[in-house]
Amino acid sequence: MATLLECKHLCKSFDRRVVLDDVSLKIDKGKIIGLLGKNGAGKSTLIKLVNDLLTIDSGQILFKGKPIGVNSKAHISYLPERTYLDKTMTIAQAFKMFTDFYTDFDIDRARTLLEDLDLTEDMKISKMSKGMQEKLQLILVMSRDADLYILDEPLGGVDPATRDHILDTILSNFKEGSSVIISTHLISDVERILDDVIFIDKGQIVLTGAADKLRAKHKASINDIFRSMFYAKKTH
Repeated sequence: MATLLECKHLCKSFDRRVVLDDVSLKIDKGKIIGLLGKNGAGKSTLIKLVNDLLTIDSGQILFKGKPIGVNSKAHISYLPERTYLDKTMTIAQAFKMFTDFYTDFDIDRARTLLEDLDLTEDMKISKMSKGMQEKLQLILVMSRDADLYILDEPLGGVDPATRDHILDTILSNFKEGSSVIISTHLISDVERILDDVIFIDKGQIVLTGAADKLRAKHKASINDIFRSMFYAKKTH
């Protein structure tokens, strides 16, 4: 299977605090991958490196076999953990901004998703709840015809019922042959849609593989495997 993204021996520190320690991984085309770890494990730092928002201390990131940069940004659709939208805008203005900025933004798909998630174009972002703003950001990101979608904690501000709706939205709206990386600590909510999982802890990859094979090997859910690895340690 063709490799879409490859990280080779990535290291990153902030003020001598090691955040990523020799991280290597491969992401294949056509997969939904869970980047799973506790808060502070290094997930967001890894994602920012892939999106060329931080400088790598050492190592290399390749997208379609080439170093990340301007070209990769044009093909990666990124949902950051914190909102970046101008609160004075309406949803219609946010759509126009994405249309102007991204040649692959599909306005028809965005309008369909907007209706599916019970939002309207005349809504002003400053008047929307945190959960509604997260829905809007997801709509903007998933309406691009990208090769890789990277979603950093896309479910954090929404209620459990809405989480299922959002996951179904992700499942049914990314471009065929593309891949999706979902970074989250809400593993029980997302594991039903995952093809592969990557467990990260204290800046290191500690387990990776196909979700079905890991479930069969451990005779447990991905959530239970995660809990036994990271929380059972504290009781011994």
